[in-house]
Amino acid sequence: MGRNHHSDHDGPTQRQLRVAEVIRRRLAEVLSRAEVHDPELNAIPITVGAVIASPDLKIATALVLPLGGENRDEALTILRRNRVEIRRAVSKGLNLKFAPEIRFEIDETFDRMDATRRLFNSDDVRRDLDSDP
Repeated sequence: MGRNHHSDHDGPTQRQLRVAEVIRRRLAEVLSRAEVHDPELNAIPITVGAVIASPDLKIATALVLPLGGENRDEALTILRRNRVEIRRAVSKGLNLKFAPEIRFEIDETFDRMDATRRLFNSDDVRRDLDSDP
């Protein structure tokens, strides 16, 4: 191992990133194809912005946002209520050694993007940008 050994604060490994992306795509598929039979879940279009895999790949945290950004708490409640079925559906389509536990959190990056957009569109900032040579 020696010097090349990854420590936790190095950030995610290639394997973590790869597994996370595979899970993200499969989870998005499961949700968009209504593979879990819960009418409430299937009534809300949900975007899976990212998945973060734990270093041991046993936990996958999905960053999600309901379309339009409304009903976040409701969406989280419904996702969490269905997490066992969702995990089963996701792992069925993947050939991972074990099915990671899937946790759901709201994807806040969309909020930050909106805030940034609002900031850039504010008159003061636009004036500053326009007058920049």
